Amino acid sequence: MTIIHLPKSWNVPEREVTPETVFLNRRRFFKTLIGAGVGSTLIPILGCENAEKVNSKLALTLNQASLEIVKQNPAFLTVDRPMTEQTIAGQYNNYYEFGSTKSIWQAAQALPTEDWKIEVTGLVKNPRTYDLDDLQKTFPLEERIYRFRCVEAWSMVIPWIGFPMKSLIAAVEPTDKAKFVRFTSYYDSKITSGPFWSLGRKLPWPYTEGLRLEEMANELAFFAIGNYGHKLPKQHGAPIRAVLPWKYGFKGAKSINKIEFVDTEPATFWNTIDSHEYDFEANVNPNKPHPRWSQATEKFVSTGPGLKWEKRPTLPYNGYGEYVASLYV
Repeated sequence: MTIIHLPKSWNVPEREVTPETVFLNRRRFFKTLIGAGVGSTLIPILGCENAEKVNSKLALTLNQASLEIVKQNPAFLTVDRPMTEQTIAGQYNNYYEFGSTKSIWQAAQALPTEDWKIEVTGLVKNPRTYDLDDLQKTFPLEERIYRFRCVEAWSMVIPWIGFPMKSLIAAVEPTDKAKFVRFTSYYDSKITSGPFWSLGRKLPWPYTEGLRLEEMANELAFFAIGNYGHKLPKQHGAPIRAVLPWKYGFKGAKSINKIEFVDTEPATFWNTIDSHEYDFEANVNPNKPHPRWSQATEKFVSTGPGLKWEKRPTLPYNGYGEYVASLYV
């Protein structure tokens, strides 16, 4: 009997994925951006000369040291749409610690990442404090291409470099009492420039996020320390962030400096601010609208020919239901 292996629903031939040489061509990107008439959407363009200056400064934040990738995970080599250009992904970001707009990439360069330490504690048998060298020596790196879906109904495709969260679980060995994990992000009111108050209430800094332990152990759950072949830029949450492609992007805590295994559901940043708009689970669901907009469709950040927002239907679990739907039965 012949066995036919069908590709996953999000996979397409590798030839259809945008090559790095294309999305790293910054000069052509700016010509496209201006020609499309949407430059103000992503970068304030005040003429070609100023655009090139902004582009050069952006390039400095993106051209980090290269990461040696041990392998490309064959299960996550392609998706059903092209990768978002590095220059676009590098300048259209949410990072609330550095401001409430998408144009925070310059402010985020104030993030201090030298001598970074990540404390892993709580209900574990082997508590550890890792530095970045420890992480790379302990957990072999791989590259995965994932869809990214924001709760604001826009999406990208990004190639991440890192390691599965389940590898960390195996290393620290949570006890039987551990049911959840809490991620805490870097915060220093003297350095971060995000708002302290919103809608008349004090914001619950530092940024925290959380998962059920079963979610953290899922094959998709990933810690990223790089993207596009390089170390993670600061606006993407350097030096280490959570990547959970079946959930809305706000679940992916950036610049993590503490991971704590706990026995009860942890309070998280956006859920604390407004639980009606940002639930703890936050799985991508086209049938569950946000209180202020529909989630049935999304605007995919698309390029070539001409920069544009491409409207697409939202997929349950962002298209990764084969991996995660069983967690929510």
